[in-house]
This record gives sequence, C-alpha cells and structure tokens, in this order.
Amino acid sequence: MHPARAAALAATTVISAGAAAIAAGRFASDAALKPRPGSPPPDAPELVVHAVGNGTVTLTRSIEAQRPGTYGLNAPGLHAVVGGPVAGEPHPADCVVRRLESVTHGVLEPGARVRLTPQVHVGNPRDALGLDHADVEVPGELGPLPAWFVPGDRATWVIAVHGLGTTREHPMVVMPFLSRLRLPVLALGYRGDPGAPRPPEGISHFGAAEWRDLDAAIRYAVRYGARRIVLHGWSTGATMALLAALDSALSQRVAGVVMDSPVLDWQALVRACAAYRRTPAALLPLAVRAAEGRTGLGADTLFAATDPARLTVPVLLLHGPDDTLAPWAHSRELVARRPELIHLRAVRHAPHAAMWNANPAAYEEALRRFLTPLM
Repeated sequence: MHPARAAALAATTVISAGAAAIAAGRFASDAALKPRPGSPPPDAPELVVHAVGNGTVTLTRSIEAQRPGTYGLNAPGLHAVVGGPVAGEPHPADCVVRRLESVTHGVLEPGARVRLTPQVHVGNPRDALGLDHADVEVPGELGPLPAWFVPGDRATWVIAVHGLGTTREHPMVVMPFLSRLRLPVLALGYRGDPGAPRPPEGISHFGAAEWRDLDAAIRYAVRYGARRIVLHGWSTGATMALLAALDSALSQRVAGVVMDSPVLDWQALVRACAAYRRTPAALLPLAVRAAEGRTGLGADTLFAATDPARLTVPVLLLHGPDDTLAPWAHSRELVARRPELIHLRAVRHAPHAAMWNANPAAYEEALRRFLTPLM
C-alpha cells in the first residue's frame, strides 16, 4: 500500500476509534445525567417472585432481598409494599420470605420480575396516605414547578425534595410522621420532573443547578406564611438542600437541614451508575469525562460549594456504608469539619436514599429529636 494511503487509513481508524470511545462515554454517562423519574434505582437488581402467600411474598435470595425494613416492590404495571424478612416461614434455600403489606396496583404473581425501591408510596398524599393536600405551583426560574402542600398549624415548614431517579412521591414516606407533628410540608417537583420545566440540555447537574428551584420553594413558603424552614432532601435533593441553606437569599429563614444520602462526589455517582449499566471498567473514565464536559462541573465542584465552614444552622445527616452510589466518606468528612453543627446518624444495611426504609421507627425518632427544638 502506498505510504500516504496507509497513513490516511491509520488516521481514519484512530479517529473512528476515538469517536466511538467518546460516544460510548457519553452513552455511559446518561445513566446518571438522564435518570428517568420513577425508574428503578440503578443499584437495585432484578428479583424473581417465587410465591405469593397470605401476607407474604417469596423472592430470590440476595443481599438486597434480605435487607431489613420497608420498601416498594416495582415492575412495569405493578407496585406493592413489602416489609422485612419473615422468620420461621418455610421456603427454599435460595429464597427469602418478606411480609407483603399491600399491592397498590397490578397483579403480584409467581414469575414476576421485580425490584426493591425506597419509593414506597405512589399517587398523591390524599390517595396514598389519606392526608389532605393542595396541588400548588411554585414560580421557578424556568417556569412553574408542581408541588404538594400538606397543611399544618405550625410556623415552621418542611420543604421536602427528592433525589436521583425518584419523584415527589418518595418524600411521602415521612409525611404521616410530619403531619403528626403538625408541621406544614411542601413536597417539590423540580426541573426534569413530570409536569415541571425541562432542564437545559435535558440533563441533571446533581443539584448544582437544581438547587435554584429549591430556592424558589423557600421564597414561596415565606410568601405564604412560613417563619422558619427545614429543608429535607434525599440524594441529589440533599445536595440541593445544603446548597440552598448556604446560598439562598433567604437562608436566614432556614432553621435546619436534613440530608439523606447526599451526593457530594458526582464523579463517584457517574462511575457507579455507569457500572450498574454494565459499562466495561475501561470506559468508566470516559463516562466521567463526558459528564464533566456536558455539565461543566469540576471534580470537586459540589464538595467545594457545600463547604461546611459556611454553615450556621444544624444538620441531621443520615447515611451509611452500604450506599454504593454516593459513598459516605464525604458525609463523614462533613461531620469531622463541623461536629458542633452536623450530626451523623449511621444507618447500616440500607442502599442509596433508603435510610428511612431500613428502620422507619429509628429514622423518625432521630427526626423527632432534631425537629423538636426547631418548631
């Protein structure tokens, strides 16, 4: 082959390989940048239903299926609620029996392929929980944001904000508890959620941009009578809560922050989400690089922006070592830097954003202790 032609062919091959690698990295980064609201968590493996009995469901044995606590059980066209494993029930050695609390919709039957999710309730607060609520719109910078307002007679409001891949249905797990404390609750839908404006480029910024929608919710709450506000967020919603407490123009109205499984290392989240999508390990750095280019975030952007040295209000941080999407090393570092303001409640045997699910009673007791002085 003529040398010039061979060189051109080699260059074309290199360029094609480079383009393919870039495309692969971009695709792999979509798992974190474009989570589908209400989709199964990326760290939730598929389980097979082996039997459905009187108040029980038998699932494929796995670490996930044996986790204690209360979870949603999802499949296309199906949602159920399951409690913890049941001792003493006869079952095959490769299975686990859990309490079946309810079937919200669909048919749960042997052979179904399901996933456990921290989103326990579906619908709205009235239909799912029997709680009176109003559908409201919060004026946001990109347009109206849908929200539920559950009334209470205290002047301290709780603004609840969900995280990665979930919807405002997720915070319904704490609404009955907050309602018993007579605290008004505003559960916010933000950019990218059903009924909310589409984010620029259609991608998540892991809270770095979305927190401005939470800032709009703070303004809304103050306009309608809130004297003090507690921000309660899960996952990227927890990151939003901390950013809003630090940078909102109305931060003086924020009395406290509750953070469940905060995402402070977005690169670790991208790698984990891509890995759960079965991206080859060699392509994971490309996924991170693609996400960096698409979001404009630097490696330490979130952790630098959430500098605890600027904190002036107490924080209840609920996180644990079993979170494979948002490693809790950064959470422990936050506590180490401001131990007088940030209290970490370590929760074991809980996946990402499922600290309530692992032990609802303990979670709510920690929440009660934290909220009582702020009411």
